[in-house]
Amino acid sequence: MKIENTKAQMRKGVLEYCILSVLSHDDAYVAEILDTLKSAKLLVVEGTIYPLLTRLKNANLLSYRWEESTGGPPRKYYGLTEEGKDFLSELSETWTELSFAVTKITSKKQTNDE
Repeated sequence: MKIENTKAQMRKGVLEYCILSVLSHDDAYVAEILDTLKSAKLLVVEGTIYPLLTRLKNANLLSYRWEESTGGPPRKYYGLTEEGKDFLSELSETWTELSFAVTKITSKKQTNDE
């Protein structure tokens, strides 16, 4: 089994949550989303993010608007819909529970008296 495949699957599993979290702070265009993910060491390429953004938009979790840019063509800014905000809230709860469980399992030996 190749470790890179497993790492990629782990990243893909949390990417949707991370993108929604980025957009919960402010609307953003793709380059800003990618920069935010990159600064957190979650490397994603444009070929991965565009289909995901389209899927999230089609699920009514995201909306978008076009804005003129001073340095090039217009930019498509993505933002959370109300449904997207609710979805993110549920994902956040699930992430907290999952993160706690994984940390508990991986940080110490399990004993029979827990």
